[in-house]
Amino acid sequence: MLSRLKREIYNILTIVELEARRLRHDYADIAVRSAQPIVWLLVFGTIMSQRAVIPTGDVSYLTFVAPGVLAQAVLFVAIFFGIMLVWDRDSGNLAKLLVAPASRISLVLGKCFSASVRAIAQAVVVLTIIIILSFGILDIQLFSNPIYILLTIPVVILISAVAAGISILFATIFRTRERVMGFGQLLTLPLFFTSSALYPITWMPWYLQWFAKINPLTYGVDLLRGLMVTGDLSGAPLDFAVLVGYLIVLVLACSALFRRMME
Repeated sequence: MLSRLKREIYNILTIVELEARRLRHDYADIAVRSAQPIVWLLVFGTIMSQRAVIPTGDVSYLTFVAPGVLAQAVLFVAIFFGIMLVWDRDSGNLAKLLVAPASRISLVLGKCFSASVRAIAQAVVVLTIIIILSFGILDIQLFSNPIYILLTIPVVILISAVAAGISILFATIFRTRERVMGFGQLLTLPLFFTSSALYPITWMPWYLQWFAKINPLTYGVDLLRGLMVTGDLSGAPLDFAVLVGYLIVLVLACSALFRRMME
C-alpha cells in the first residue's frame, strides 16, 4: 500500500515537472498575464476606493480588494488549463500518459497541480507588486506576519488546482480547444464577480448570494483575505474543507471521463 502511494505521488510530481519545464521557456506569458490583475487594482480599485461606496469595515477598499486581485490572477490562469490537455491529445502526449503505469486519478491530479506551477509563478509576481504598493504608494495595509503571507502560496496551489479541475472536466466532455476556451470565458466572470473578491457577499441580491455560497472562489478569497489582511483564520477550516472537497469531486469526475479525450 505504501509503495503504491509513493508510486502515485511520483507520477503526479513527474507530470508537474513537465509543466515546470514548459514554464522555463514562457516567462513572457507570466509577465503579460500579471498585468491584468495589477490594472484591476490600480484602476478599478483606486476609483472605487476614492468613491468609498462599498463598506469594507476597518480596512481601505484597496486593502479589501488586494486578495481578490491575487485570486483573480490565479483563476484566470488555471481556468483555461484544459486547453493544454487538448493540445497534449493532438500532439500525442496524452496517449503516452494513458498507457503509462499510472492511475487515472494520479494523471488528473498531476494535471491539476501542473496548473499550480503557472499559478504560483504569477501569484509571486502579483503578490510582490502588491507588497511594494503597500509601502506608501497605495492605501494598502497587509497583515504584518510574514508567515501568513507565505501561507498564501499553498492557498494559491489549492485554488488553481480546483479551477484547473473545472477546466479539465470541460475538456473531457467537449474535447475541442474552441469549446473549452468558450466555457472558460463563460465561467471566469461569474466565478470572479460572485465571490467576495470585489465586494461583500451581503451586497449581492439573494440569488447571487446563493451562488456565492457554492462558488469555490468565495472560499479561496476568504482564506487569502484572512492571511493577507485580517489575520483572522477562524473560517479557514471551512474554507479549506470546501476547496479540498471540490478538488476531490472534480478529480473523480475527470478520471472517470479521461478516456473520452481520445475518442
